[in-house]
Amino acid sequence: MKKLLIVSLLFGAFMVPSTFARTVEIDVYGMTCAFCADSLDRKFKNMEHVSKVTVSLKNKKIRLETDSALPTVKAIKQAVLDTGFTPTKVTVVNGEKK
Repeated sequence: MKKLLIVSLLFGAFMVPSTFARTVEIDVYGMTCAFCADSLDRKFKNMEHVSKVTVSLKNKKIRLETDSALPTVKAIKQAVLDTGFTPTKVTVVNGEKK
């Protein structure tokens, strides 16, 4: 019985809870300069649940990698609007268990 308890405790210590990973792409209208891209980059790097931000000035897109189903698409659109730009299209590229 002790052996089973010890094995269970050890196994449980190394188990990592599953998280939800997702990639979201946002087409942005009004992003015309490096300052615009930097503003959006800073906004999303400070947002909870966002693990990686890539802003492309050339393609006028933001790519977010999140560690959960949050932030919501509505919250993402609002963050773009709050920064002074217009989100024209938001696409969830993938959403899968890690």
